[in-house]
Parts: sequence; C-alpha cells; structure tokens
Amino acid sequence: MKIQEIPLNKIYRPLPKQTDQAKVQQLAQSIAQEGLHEPIDVLEVEGQYYGFSGCHRYEAHQLLRKETIKCKVRRAPRSVLKAHLA
Repeated sequence: MKIQEIPLNKIYRPLPKQTDQAKVQQLAQSIAQEGLHEPIDVLEVEGQYYGFSGCHRYEAHQLLRKETIKCKVRRAPRSVLKAHLA
C-alpha cells in the first residue's frame, strides 16, 4: 500500500453519501489549521480510484476547495471492487 496525493475529482465515490455536516465543518477547521492527520483509503482498479471510507475527510477537503487529498492506495482487481459494491 502506498500513500499519495490524488486529485479529488479523480476519486469516484460509488456509495450514497451519509455524512454529518457538523462533523465535516469541524474536520475542515482542523485540516485548515493542522493538515490531514489520517489519509483516506482508496482502491485503484484498472487506473481508476474508488473511495469507500473517509467520507467526512473527503467532504472537508471539498469544503476547503483543496484540489488533492492524501490517500492510502491499494491496488485491487475488479472482483474486489465488486465485493465492495455488493
């Protein structure tokens, strides 16, 4: 698993969002002051990035108008992606 900065617009979030906007606001304040402490996890499948966790951190980055987010990238075959979508 490698850690890298990935553009927010390159991360596909296939599941419906279920976030607490108050938590997003708090995280945005923290990230603005201290930076992101814990990267989000993404799957890389055939060159495409999929995010299933870190929803609040992802939205906080959007709120702050950041272009990239630090990610833990794990390469996976399409079968693993299908399991996440099931």
